[in-house]
Amino acid sequence: MTDPEDMRKRVREEYGMIARKDTGRCGCGTGCCSGAVSTAIGYTEEDQLVVPEGADLGLGCGNPVALASLQEGDNVLDLGSGAGFDCFLASQRVGSTGHVIGVDMTADMLERARRNAREGGYSNVEFRLGEIEHLPVADATIDVVISNCVINLSVDKPQVFSEISRVLRPGGRLMVSDIVVTAPLPEAIRNSSLLYTSCIAGALLKEEYLDCIRRAGFIDLTIHGETVFPFEHIISEPMLQEIIIGIELNEAERKKLAESIVSIRVGAEKKK
Repeated sequence: MTDPEDMRKRVREEYGMIARKDTGRCGCGTGCCSGAVSTAIGYTEEDQLVVPEGADLGLGCGNPVALASLQEGDNVLDLGSGAGFDCFLASQRVGSTGHVIGVDMTADMLERARRNAREGGYSNVEFRLGEIEHLPVADATIDVVISNCVINLSVDKPQVFSEISRVLRPGGRLMVSDIVVTAPLPEAIRNSSLLYTSCIAGALLKEEYLDCIRRAGFIDLTIHGETVFPFEHIISEPMLQEIIIGIELNEAERKKLAESIVSIRVGAEKKK
């Protein structure tokens, strides 16, 4: 695998390019990660209509806001907030007495999200520059942390969950949608920087991912759902197709690979 710092740089560059191009991609070709994909992974048409135009880049793998049971007055933190889609949905649920913070390490995404917030009049939402391994948020100030298909991109996932625990108040909640795998990935995939930035090569085995959450001190861990992530959403780009086609797998192995990439929705609580 590529050096962690180099991989972090690649991820930042890739998602900066997405922000500048007005196209979404998390393993997807132009046009595939639009409203149709958002609907397929759990967002309603109303969700897509009530946010500012351009906030939904189709980069998710689930809808953590729908499962987070947000309440009026909650302070919410979104890890890897992108153009602000989930932050804007959350802001409507927490109301004027609540507050939503989006953290993203990509300056271009932040610029886009802040513009969307201004144009949409979201006074209870702010966006901060930072890495999810080192959150620019004070200890024990957050009620709910959400994240959507972002933690798999981190080069230090245990540190991410440790940081989530740090910023949550006692009894605070975590709700994430993410990509995990149910079987080890072929080496050619694990070593592909393009498939890493496409949310695949950096995905942990499901049990390893869940163990990261437990080791960070969370309790009441609940899997709210898991589905095989559509393979066509992963390899629609020509370069990704070349990588997958170039791997020497028989038909059964290729089918197993396609079925092993899973979108999972996980909730947990910080001890009181």
